[in-house]
Amino acid sequence: MSTPPQYFESMYQHSSDPWRLAERWYEQRKYDVTLAALPRPRYRRAFEPACSVGELTLRLAERCDEVLACDRVRSAAGTAARRTRGLPHVEVRHLTLPAQWPEGSFDLVVLSELLYYFDTDELALLLRRAVDALEQGGTLVAVHWNHPAAEHLYTGDELAGILTSVPGLAPACVHREDDFVLQTFGRLRRDGTAPLSPAAHEGLA
Repeated sequence: MSTPPQYFESMYQHSSDPWRLAERWYEQRKYDVTLAALPRPRYRRAFEPACSVGELTLRLAERCDEVLACDRVRSAAGTAARRTRGLPHVEVRHLTLPAQWPEGSFDLVVLSELLYYFDTDELALLLRRAVDALEQGGTLVAVHWNHPAAEHLYTGDELAGILTSVPGLAPACVHREDDFVLQTFGRLRRDGTAPLSPAAHEGLA
C-alpha cells in the first residue's frame, strides 16, 4: 500500500523542515544537478508536486515563467508559500496526488523524491496523469533516493526501470550515483519523434 498520510503529517509535527532540505549539502548539490540536467534553458510552466518547504521550487523559479508547486502536508505547503511570497510567478497549493491533479498543461514536470511512496496502482495513475499533462516536446525529470528505506516501496534504480517503460516518454538523460538516480525524459511529439537534444536544438548536431 502507498505510504499513509499520517507518516507525512508526523514528520512535520516537530519540524518545519524534517529532512533538512534547506541546510544539507547533499540536498543542495542534488538540486543543482537536477537543474543542470534540464535540456532547456527556460520553461513556460512547471509543475512540482511534493515541494515540501520549497527549496527546489526557488531554483525552478529562476528557470520558469510560471511554477505551480504543491504538497500533501498543509504546513509544508504553507512554508513553501511563505518562502516564495515575493515571486508572483510561483503558486503553491495544498494538494494530494494523484487524486487532486491540477488543471492545465505543463512543459516541465518535476517528480523529485516522490514516486517511491506510491503503490503500483497509484504510481501508474500518477505517471499517466503526469504524461497527459505534459506538452509535446516537454520535459519530465525524476530524481529519487537509491538506498532502501522502510517507508519507501522502491529504490531509485527500481523506479528508473518503471519510468523507462512509460508510454509517450523518450529517455534523454540518466545520471546515477550511489545515493540517487536522476532521469530526464522528453514527451514524444504527435509524429512519434523525440524532442531535440540541447546540441541539436542549437544546430550543433
